[in-house]
Amino acid sequence: MAGRLEGKIAVITGAGSGMGKAMAELFSAEGANLVLADISGKQEEVAAKINAGANVRAVPVHCDVSNEADVQNMIATAEKEFGRLDILCNNAGFGGPMAALHEQTSEIWDKVHGTNIKGAWLGMKYGIISMLKTGGGSIVNTTSASGVVGWKHHSVYGAAKAGVNQLTKTAALDYSDKNIRINAIAPGTMWTGLVGASQQFAEPPADFPTLAGIPMGRWGLAKDIANAALFFASDESAYVTGTILPVDGGYSIGFSGMGAERPGMTTVNKDGS
Repeated sequence: MAGRLEGKIAVITGAGSGMGKAMAELFSAEGANLVLADISGKQEEVAAKINAGANVRAVPVHCDVSNEADVQNMIATAEKEFGRLDILCNNAGFGGPMAALHEQTSEIWDKVHGTNIKGAWLGMKYGIISMLKTGGGSIVNTTSASGVVGWKHHSVYGAAKAGVNQLTKTAALDYSDKNIRINAIAPGTMWTGLVGASQQFAEPPADFPTLAGIPMGRWGLAKDIANAALFFASDESAYVTGTILPVDGGYSIGFSGMGAERPGMTTVNKDGS
């Protein structure tokens, strides 16, 4: 039985860990050939594992998504190695420190916005240029619940992710008649290796303070985001564009305004990308 992405070519940023790694593993299992981009070097390990066990190919590339030349090279790699680009997942993200607005710095603003919103814009720009050559494709942006509702001490990050939401909607309108669908996933409180390391937990704690504000009462997992990305990447969502899909256990619809401050979470992106 053919996979849902059989023969498709996908580029995934932030593919070395967390949600990007989960997307890479799921997409390869569903038949996609991949370009795996990351700044960490861990994309090499993810690609090697996929190449060792699947009937697809994964090509790792180093990419700082805020660097235009790196993004251009990432898309050019897909074209060179596979001939085209069908799917682009702009997943790389950086949360920065959680702090009140007046305590943030211009340097943090530039890094958070460079990675999150400029990175998404550059990926979309060059991904769209490639897709226009071959008749269309699907773009999936990773945003955040912080871009949908207010989250205490997330002014800089929330503004960046809200910008990604708006980029998603307006670009979806710009290219809806070009067979390019553009959607976004808004993760809530996610459990990834980065989060676990920052909190010195080996497993997701069931009594973490933030969970009190989540109607479903559990952490989100990387596979929850990967499954949503698979839907948007596949032909199953052929009539869906411009959608911001919360994958947050009901947090954004049940938002109480309490702010959900997370003690100790000072350097790790809340959504784990």
